[in-house]
Amino acid sequence: MHNGWKLLTILIFSFFCLGLAACLGSVAVPFTQVMQIAANQLLGLPLPAEISALNVTVVWNLRLARACLAFLTGAALAASGTVMQSVLRNPLASSYTLGVSSGASLGAALVIISGFSLPVLGRFTLPAAGLLAGLLTVVLAVSLAAKVDKGFSGNTIILTGMVFSLFVNALLTLIAYFFQNHTRSILQWQMGSFALKDWSYVALLSPIVLVGIILLLYHARELDLLTFGEEQAAVMGVETTKVKWRLLSVAAALTGSAVAFCGVIGFIDLIAPHIVRRWCGAAHRWVVPVSALFGGCFMVLADLVARTIISPSELPVGAITALIGAPFFAYIYFKRRK
Repeated sequence: MHNGWKLLTILIFSFFCLGLAACLGSVAVPFTQVMQIAANQLLGLPLPAEISALNVTVVWNLRLARACLAFLTGAALAASGTVMQSVLRNPLASSYTLGVSSGASLGAALVIISGFSLPVLGRFTLPAAGLLAGLLTVVLAVSLAAKVDKGFSGNTIILTGMVFSLFVNALLTLIAYFFQNHTRSILQWQMGSFALKDWSYVALLSPIVLVGIILLLYHARELDLLTFGEEQAAVMGVETTKVKWRLLSVAAALTGSAVAFCGVIGFIDLIAPHIVRRWCGAAHRWVVPVSALFGGCFMVLADLVARTIISPSELPVGAITALIGAPFFAYIYFKRRK
């Protein structure tokens, strides 16, 4: 199958996942009603009389808003993971390796224990602090790697990022120890959740994810060349240091935005690129968008399991992605080594 058809297939599957997430829950809503409610809200089409106001609220304000946020988060994480693995030439590389999640968790923890809130941002103070702290951690880690290694090699960047990540995790442990009355809130945020998220979160995250993925696609050729090695890429005219800085910054911004809004959710950025490369090949003009769509679908389905498997209670979505992603990634990785 041509990659264009594969992209169309995963795009159609994405709409199916969003529709499924809107249908299922404590109150089941028929798929046709979900489509009619979406058409009413998006296009202003008349709503049939048999659809109750309760179903409109449940589908539009609760489930679809939550599913769209989950999709954007998964897309951002998967696209970011694709770039990290290509730039650093390491199948285990991810934004988490560079300390994005640790930094974001530290920023969120500081807001939680202090109760600080900016009047302009209000309830978005916590995700904003998480985003800034995550990006600051990556900038510091990559800046240090650039100073100690003039060649700016992938291994040095990964090692420096892991050191920063361990250091920030140590700070988090100290905060949890000294502020034990906030430990539960910090842990809940770290486990990831889309509960109580509305369309305002979707509206804020959408342009970040869209612009980030467009920027990554703009550098698809450089990404292809970097996977063959920095020397070969430089021979082909790629300004490796500048391009790597640019790509790592965009990838970190995508992960930082997702983590800041929903907490730490792992494994999607690791498994999505592996699966998509086996399906679509190595060309990043296909791998980046298909990985983003695959990651979005994966996250929507994982969140659906998290909120329905023990309904009316809800599991942390980060635990679901880890339970599914860890063995699946181990299978993919070790099978590839054989």
